[in-house]
Amino acid sequence: MEQHRTLTLDGRTVHYRDEGRQNAQTLVLLHGYLQNLDVWSSYVLSYMNRLRVITIDLPGHGLTDNFCDIHTTDFMATMVKSVLNEVGVEQCVMVGHSMGGYVALAFAERYPYSLRGLGLINSHAMADSSDIRARREEVCNAVQENRASYIVGFIPSLFDDSRRAALSREIKELNDQCLETTTASIIAAQRGMAQRPSRVGLLQQIDIPVYFIYGKNDNRIPIELAITQTLLPHRAESLILDNVGHMAFVEEREYIKPRLLNFIECCY
Repeated sequence: MEQHRTLTLDGRTVHYRDEGRQNAQTLVLLHGYLQNLDVWSSYVLSYMNRLRVITIDLPGHGLTDNFCDIHTTDFMATMVKSVLNEVGVEQCVMVGHSMGGYVALAFAERYPYSLRGLGLINSHAMADSSDIRARREEVCNAVQENRASYIVGFIPSLFDDSRRAALSREIKELNDQCLETTTASIIAAQRGMAQRPSRVGLLQQIDIPVYFIYGKNDNRIPIELAITQTLLPHRAESLILDNVGHMAFVEEREYIKPRLLNFIECCY
């Protein structure tokens, strides 16, 4: 089953896909900053014979409309819940990459009864430091000056240096996908991420299994911080990968797929 669907929320369009087996164990995949739900296509194809897989274009990304000047992670989480309510999903395992992980954490805080498990890929629960918030404003200025130039320079930096040549096709596809994101949407996402609170306390208290996936060479999340996060939940598993950057689920796709699937099935 593959269904491209839209939901009208506050007069605007939310785009999502509902694929795989109905009434099966449900996986919700949330993409990262600048990306859209197509980034998960390979995972959906691998899982759809065993799971129900829901992918969602987050606000201002893909085919989902821009809603406001700042898309906070709490607002995004509320939008995700609206989609799940629309399709009748009461519980799921939710996995988010980078910004999608921030949204998944906000969802876990607001709707803990809706989750059987939580997956964070190249993501963490810390709030932005003042330096990072300042850098986000610099990004907003750079995007206003030349959006395309910013994106073309940004995307390759997400990948480990040693993988860029071998993954040149994937990098080009991601670059083309991200170029669809508008200036207003980029700024709304950056300022929304800057406002997110720390959810370290949530990780310490959460009573569902949590799965962490990190790259040792992620230039946005130091490996020391990553390891510290994995020690917080009561029940956690971690996968830490050598020669991998901030796009672990792309850089080591075939290695991660069966391990993530095993985690999802264990949550049920």
